[in-house]
Amino acid sequence: MDKKTQIVAKMIDAKGSRRSFAEEAGLVQSTLQSMLTRGIGGASVDNVLKVCKALDITVEQLQAMETGEDFDTPAARISGEDWTGEELEEIERFKDFVKSKRGS
Repeated sequence: MDKKTQIVAKMIDAKGSRRSFAEEAGLVQSTLQSMLTRGIGGASVDNVLKVCKALDITVEQLQAMETGEDFDTPAARISGEDWTGEELEEIERFKDFVKSKRGS
């Protein structure tokens, strides 16, 4: 499984069951499972967009996650998660970056 697919699978699993996520995203459960088995890169653009929308992230944010760039998403703030100090610092750096773009 490629890194992007691993990231998506982890985020989906953090939300609950894959079946309920598929429904929320407007996908057939077998389509979602196929995406996670075969890789996000092989899925249709429409299905990737549905998954990203249901995860409340953009495709660009998914790409940033894959390459290790700083990011923050509502999904990354799931209550009950234990974050390392390094992860929290990374989230804060991304927040500062986004705020710095407000005046642009």
